[in-house]
Amino acid sequence: MRFSIFYEHQLPRPWDEGAEARVVHEALEQVQLADRLGFNTVWEVEHHFLEEYSHSSAPEVFLAACAATTQNIHIGHGIVPVLPGYNHPARVAERISTLDIISNGRVEFGTGETSSDMELLGFELERADKRSMWEEAVPEIAKMMSQAPYEGHTGKFFSMPARNVVPKPVQRPHPPIWVACSQRDTILMAGSRGIGALSFAFINPEEAKQWVADYYAAFEACTDPVGLAPNPNIAVTTGFMCHEDEQTALDRGLDGFHFFAYSLLHYYQFGTHTPGRTDIWTEFEQNRAEMGFEKLNAQVDEARADDGTGIEEGGLDSLRGCIGTPDQIRDFVRAYEDVGVDELIFVSQAGRNRHEDICESMELFAREVMPEFAERAPEREARKRERYAETIERLQNFHNIDLAPRLELAVPANPSV
Repeated sequence: MRFSIFYEHQLPRPWDEGAEARVVHEALEQVQLADRLGFNTVWEVEHHFLEEYSHSSAPEVFLAACAATTQNIHIGHGIVPVLPGYNHPARVAERISTLDIISNGRVEFGTGETSSDMELLGFELERADKRSMWEEAVPEIAKMMSQAPYEGHTGKFFSMPARNVVPKPVQRPHPPIWVACSQRDTILMAGSRGIGALSFAFINPEEAKQWVADYYAAFEACTDPVGLAPNPNIAVTTGFMCHEDEQTALDRGLDGFHFFAYSLLHYYQFGTHTPGRTDIWTEFEQNRAEMGFEKLNAQVDEARADDGTGIEEGGLDSLRGCIGTPDQIRDFVRAYEDVGVDELIFVSQAGRNRHEDICESMELFAREVMPEFAERAPEREARKRERYAETIERLQNFHNIDLAPRLELAVPANPSV
C-alpha cells in the first residue's frame, strides 16, 4: 500500500490580498514535508476557470518546483487534460519529458478528458468528442516520448508531421501512464488499455473490492494497450486528517472535505455559475444540511455507523474517509489493503483546512500508521508483479512500434529563401 497526497489548490471566497500565493506556497511546503516523511506521490490537477474549487491551471510549473525541492516523492500529473483543444499532444510530451528530467525520473503521467462545461465550453470543445480525443491523443503522446524521430500523425482531432520531439524522458520508453476514473466503465477502460486507474470517486472498501477485481481482470485481458509500457495500478482518493483526538480530527478536516465534495458537485452536476461573481462557499454554508454536509461530532458519527449509514457502509459519512485517530485510520486503510487497492491518495488541502493542521496530520500518520504498511509493501508489490508478470511482458511495446524509424524527410529552414 502506497500513500500519496493530492492538490486542487482550493481557495474558498472571500479572497484577501495574497491568498492565491499563500495557498501555492503552503502546498509546496506540504509536499516537501511529505517527501521527508516517505509519502509516495504528489498528485496535482489541471483545471481551468473552476474558481474556488481549483486554482491549479498550470500544474507543470508547480510540479517543477516540487521536483526541484524534493528527493524521493513521485511527481504526478493528476491529470493532464490531453484533448488537443486544451493541450497539443506534442506540448504535453515535451512537458512530461522535461519534468521527468528535472525530477530524475519520478514522473507519473496521469491523463484525462475533463467533464465540466465550464472548461469544455471555455475551450470550445464538444462533450461528445472528448473520449475520442483522448483515444487519439494518448497513444501519440506515448510515441512522441519514445520514438526518435516521431513518425507523425494524421487524425480527426489533430495532425502533425514527422518531428523529433525533444527532450526524451528519463524513464524509458515513457513515464507510467494513468487515466482519471470516476465510474466503473472508466475503471474497465483503464485495465483494458493497460494503464493505471486514478479513481476520483470516493468509494468505500467494499465498493473498491469490486473495482479492483474488475480492473485487474480487464488488465489481464488487455489486447490494445495505449502505451509502450503497461502500468498495472489502481489508486483510490479519500479525505484525510489525522489527530489523536477524534473530534479534533473531525473539526480540522471534515468541513474542508465536505466543501471539496460540494464544490465538485457545483461544477460537475447541479451548479449554475457566473464567472467572477458566484460565491460557492456561501452557497455551501446555506445548503450544507440538505446536502448531507452538516458538521459532525464523534458521537453522532458513531451512532450513524451503528445504524448502517456510517463510513464503512458507504452512507453519507463515507466522505469522511481517513479523517480520525491513528487507530481509526489504520483500520480503514487495512480494509483497502485487504481488497487489493495499490495506493491511497489523501485529500487534505480542501476548503478552509489550515496549513499547520495538515502538516501535523501528515507527521502523526507517518509516525503512527505508515510504518506497518511500509513494512509489508515490498512483499505485496513483489507478489503482484509475479502474478501479472506474463501480462506485463506481453504488453511491452505490444504494437511493435519502431522506436527509431527511418524517414525520407528534409525540411528546409526557409522555403522562401
